[in-house]
Amino acid sequence: MRFEAAVFEVKSLSYRIGSEEVLQNISLRILKGEYCAIIGPNGGGKTTLVRLLLGLEQPSGGDIYLFGTSIKRFNSWDKIGYVPQRASQTDASFPATVYEVVRMGRVAKRGILAFESAEDVSVVEEVMTKMDVAHLRDRLIGELSGGQRQRVMIARALASSPEVLILDEPNTGVDQRSQQRFYALLKELNVNDHLTIIFVTHDIGVIADDIGRLFTVNQTLLTCNDPKEALSCSEMSKLYGIDAHLLSNHHRH
Repeated sequence: MRFEAAVFEVKSLSYRIGSEEVLQNISLRILKGEYCAIIGPNGGGKTTLVRLLLGLEQPSGGDIYLFGTSIKRFNSWDKIGYVPQRASQTDASFPATVYEVVRMGRVAKRGILAFESAEDVSVVEEVMTKMDVAHLRDRLIGELSGGQRQRVMIARALASSPEVLILDEPNTGVDQRSQQRFYALLKELNVNDHLTIIFVTHDIGVIADDIGRLFTVNQTLLTCNDPKEALSCSEMSKLYGIDAHLLSNHHRH
């Protein structure tokens, strides 16, 4: 059997601002093809953890490895698609079309100075179709609904043909009907395209049944391979200050 490095491996990670300990002693491994959720209260450190994984912040201590390589030497950032917080809340005056926004995501793959190739054009068309925004290609991004903008931003993240998709609080400003459609799209990406997905949220109520593992973050971290066995609702609510309910857990082989 061929050994395959974890997509993310974090060892004893800590992050502080001055004397404030934002994260402490975080260790986790996320494997290829997993569909994970990072949950926890506002201010608990979820977005900080994601920014550390993306190299956007520097840890106070500990180590981060991406695909088996230390983050200090890692440079294959096109392998990671990222949809940041409030990505779907674009300024209405932003002067770019859907097609132009999705094309921006391809730059990570080819480099900013390289010419656009036939493959670039093909991939952009493919991800727009997959995210059901191809018919909106000439619309200004600011004219779209929250759900439409959400799908455009995911298409942009997918344009680099990543192996991992990280979504940080992706449902802000998106209506309930669009959210359900969004969960179905994520499940398809995970099951059909074998995309590793990391879904970050403060609201445990939005976690779909197909999430494989939970990482609960509130300065420290608790890994739940099976939420029903690992932690009861009352314990989670008391410890993390969130309104919790049990989730069913499906494992795919």
